[in-house]
Amino acid sequence: MSKRPANPAKPGEANKDALIADLRRQLAAAQSEARVLKRRLETARPAGQPSGSDQPRELLDELRAAAPRKIAAPTANVAVKLGRRLGFWRSPVVIGVVAVVLAAFAVDAGVGWYQARALKEARQARLLLENTAMRSLYVELKRIAYEPDGKSFRMTLSLQNTSPAGPLYVMLNAVGVYVQSGMSWLQVPSRPAEGVTWGVVKLVDGYSYDVLFTPDVANWAELIPGYMHVRIQSDLLVSEKAQPGNDVVERRTPFYVYLKPHGADDEAIKARSRMSGVPPIFIPMPPH
Repeated sequence: MSKRPANPAKPGEANKDALIADLRRQLAAAQSEARVLKRRLETARPAGQPSGSDQPRELLDELRAAAPRKIAAPTANVAVKLGRRLGFWRSPVVIGVVAVVLAAFAVDAGVGWYQARALKEARQARLLLENTAMRSLYVELKRIAYEPDGKSFRMTLSLQNTSPAGPLYVMLNAVGVYVQSGMSWLQVPSRPAEGVTWGVVKLVDGYSYDVLFTPDVANWAELIPGYMHVRIQSDLLVSEKAQPGNDVVERRTPFYVYLKPHGADDEAIKARSRMSGVPPIFIPMPPH
């Protein structure tokens, strides 16, 4: 096995050696051809014509003309024009258009980022406000009492602000009162008591207000003997600002009670429900 040379020739050097060897072969062939032509001329020259150093100049010209020559391959006259179209991009008009387009993309990206950030902040603020309205605003049905007219009731609702951030601005809306009849809920008339108006209340600590309603419903559902099944719904709008914009959330609080009608027979109720003592006017129930 032959040993690999320590320093193998580079591809450029190998091509150079092959070219030199080719030139040498061509030179040897030309010299051999020249010798053959020379002998032919010596043979064909008439006697007495000088030879050797006295050879006419024409003979040398003929030998040079007869010697084979390497035909050089025509060099392709191809002009490599790298970047010959870059001049178009150097145009001030093109540069200006590109700059405007890039600026438009940058502005669009900036506006999109700003809108996404503003939307995220608005969502966070709304979630905080909803949490405040549900956890820091306590709504309670304090009492229900008979009205002297013998058919209406007066209920007292209480609002309590437990938020440490400051006052809450609560808009009082009409309180809905519904009585169950069969499988349906029938709304009955309700109105604010004298001195109470629906509007915005600045709730720093606590606030109470009365609502009158008249549950004049025939065939009301009797889930507990002698009691009507009543649903009371308080709808409030809550904000942390006196002049709110979109930072307002709705707080809906339902109450369910069993209500004893006017003129009910307490002894009959006690006997039917095995209740001790005087039957109360209303029995609060958890939401259901």
